[in-house]
Amino acid sequence: MKKNKMKILKIIIFILLILLLVFLTIKLGPLFKNISTEKGRIEFRQKIESLGFEGVLTIIGLIFVQIFLPILPGEPVELLSGMCFGPVGGLIVCYLGVFLSTFFIYFAVRKFGKEFIYSFISKDKIDKMENSDIWDNSKKIDIILFMAFFVPGTPKDIFVYIGGLLPINSIKFLFISTFARFPSIISSTIAGSNIIYGNWRTIILAYIITFGISGIVLFLYNKNKHRIILQKNSLKK
Repeated sequence: MKKNKMKILKIIIFILLILLLVFLTIKLGPLFKNISTEKGRIEFRQKIESLGFEGVLTIIGLIFVQIFLPILPGEPVELLSGMCFGPVGGLIVCYLGVFLSTFFIYFAVRKFGKEFIYSFISKDKIDKMENSDIWDNSKKIDIILFMAFFVPGTPKDIFVYIGGLLPINSIKFLFISTFARFPSIISSTIAGSNIIYGNWRTIILAYIITFGISGIVLFLYNKNKHRIILQKNSLKK
């Protein structure tokens, strides 16, 4: 009975994703033709702005599709969000899209288990994570999840799918998986808001600052991890 429900859910999800992709293609397809030019980018933003709340839902729809299909990169959608709504507005829109899609995926995995994940992520990847030494360690998982979502360039959306299998509180997971993305999203929305007029210095500076902060946090994390390992080894001796 559970497997039948899961199959029906997967079919519904795939149909909805296809319909959403068709809708977004029809809606935005003509605008993407000239997006490589300044005029085309301005027209794209004006079109989204003219749609009002529907424009917000359009970008959220793109985020929804991107997170559901982890092979698709999130950066272009975040750039578009910044281009259309500015750095802060784009950040809020991205947060809405990320939270809603993560919420849906997380509780679908909680209800249907690993079988739900296999349609989107290979079984081998899930097995490797399950066999790692951090799987049953809630303290380690909290830190690793935070680092995975915080540091730009990591495969964040894979962790969205496995979140429902991890020994972590649902509210804590949703909070980390949404708000820990701040450096990655804000750098993209700043870049997107400046890319219209080709303000490359601002764009480069935003990425340098973001990667710099992320690098410092990653360095401190690794340093602390090595210190803990050394302490454990000394205690064993």
